[in-house]
Amino acid sequence: MILAVTLSRYIARQFVLSVLSMLASLTGIVCLFDFIDLLRRVATKPDVSTNVVTKIAALHIPYFSMEILPFAILLGGIVCFWRLTRSSELIVARASGVSAWQFLTAPVICAFITGAIGTMLVSPLSSMMYRQAEQLDQQYLRTGGGPLNFSSGSLWLRQSDTQNDAHGIAILHAQGVQLKDGVLQIQGVTVLRLSQQDTLISRIDAPSGYLAKGAWALDGAFTVRPDEVQSPVGHMLLPTDLTVDRVEESFASPDTLSVWALPSFISLLERSGFSSIRHRLHFQSLLALPILAGTMALVAAGFSMRPSRHGGVAKMIGSGVAAGFLLFTVSKVAEQFGKSGALPPILAAWAPTLAGLCLAIALLLHLEDG
Repeated sequence: MILAVTLSRYIARQFVLSVLSMLASLTGIVCLFDFIDLLRRVATKPDVSTNVVTKIAALHIPYFSMEILPFAILLGGIVCFWRLTRSSELIVARASGVSAWQFLTAPVICAFITGAIGTMLVSPLSSMMYRQAEQLDQQYLRTGGGPLNFSSGSLWLRQSDTQNDAHGIAILHAQGVQLKDGVLQIQGVTVLRLSQQDTLISRIDAPSGYLAKGAWALDGAFTVRPDEVQSPVGHMLLPTDLTVDRVEESFASPDTLSVWALPSFISLLERSGFSSIRHRLHFQSLLALPILAGTMALVAAGFSMRPSRHGGVAKMIGSGVAAGFLLFTVSKVAEQFGKSGALPPILAAWAPTLAGLCLAIALLLHLEDG
């Protein structure tokens, strides 16, 4: 029993070091390509400094590490178990009566804990930094419409407004938002119309309104200009290029919300009548991450613990990598089915993970018990 505990600790330490090394290597490679892509985009904007690009790339690091984590566990596990098998350490352990299930328990637990840490701790950090990166990207690198924010049931929108100034902007705030029968309705509306120099041209207040084709339709509106008295306007139109689909797509990306904030945001979307499929799918994927991490550890063990004397080691390791990428492909296909509504978000997020877990357990049963 003491031998098994000592051996488990040793294998767990080797596994964690291998996974962390692989995670750092893969994240570094992906971040390098991301930095090169940002440099390409900033090449056409001479007024944007390289420091902004560097900051955006640095803010992307936790996000990429979360995306790469399952593959880091798979590849790191394959390297770890293959080294232990090649040095005959696992062979001697199994010959001494220690089963594969005993010495694999610790690495699988470590993988599960790593996934749980990613979900509970790294995910909030990743979402916060990714949101900051998106804001910098929107401010310095992107062109087109301004940012839109939907939180606590209220809507903030910044759009172009050329009625009074060729380069003017309008900032719209609605205290309540609801989608009914395909029509976006807003309540407690305030619009600030600004010039290119950000000086106030006029302010519009309206108790309600809705998004019509090519314009915001405001009912019972009042307008006031600087140094003037508020005057009633009644029904008025504020031109916009937004549609209901574009508004819905502009809501906070699931990647910018932590696992702790997603349930309340999902509830807010559903109360307002908007689709929450993307956010529910992302939430379930984060919940499934610890199980997926443990599954990857088992897949790595199943494809890399074959003794070298049996031959075909390279083929076995290649099969493990292929199985991991196949599982990734299946998960992405299931994700697309989930986003389209063909599959429930829970099934789309959990089915590939559970299928991979069954594959890994079946492979280890065949390896251990024949």
